[in-house]
Amino acid sequence: MSQHTTDLNADLGEGSPHEALVMPHVTSANIACGGHAGDAETMRDSLRLAARHGVAAGAHPGFPDREGFGRRELHFPPDEVTAFVREQIEALKAAAAREGVRLRHVKPHGMLYNMAVRDAALARAIARAAADSGIRLYFGLAGEASVMLREAAALGLTPVGE
Repeated sequence: MSQHTTDLNADLGEGSPHEALVMPHVTSANIACGGHAGDAETMRDSLRLAARHGVAAGAHPGFPDREGFGRRELHFPPDEVTAFVREQIEALKAAAAREGVRLRHVKPHGMLYNMAVRDAALARAIARAAADSGIRLYFGLAGEASVMLREAAALGLTPVGE
């Protein structure tokens, strides 16, 4: 009999007034890092909450689309995607370093995630930014045909299907 574990993750750092109530009930937090939501203050607050509750913290980069909350289908060249995802991850890494928190994973947000499920070039661009960050654990859509997980693995990341 195999033993399985469940990681209950939540998208946080997005300005919800209920974050402090949610954090104690999850095992990992995907923290918005300035694209679709989040800023230095929300990142810091989320990282502190995660540390206080023993929750694994990860970067939750999205399209630079605050107006649409990262839920609109936008199109950028792959090198621009890598650049803005890298910038968001690095912003959260800097905040995490100041708070003494190690980031464990990267999980793309919203439409960026949904489009990467079917677009190998986009999936590769996002995974490239994650690989460049040094964060090895990468969450993507599960399944044997998962473009996200395949591209992440090709870049040396540890893909986790959700």
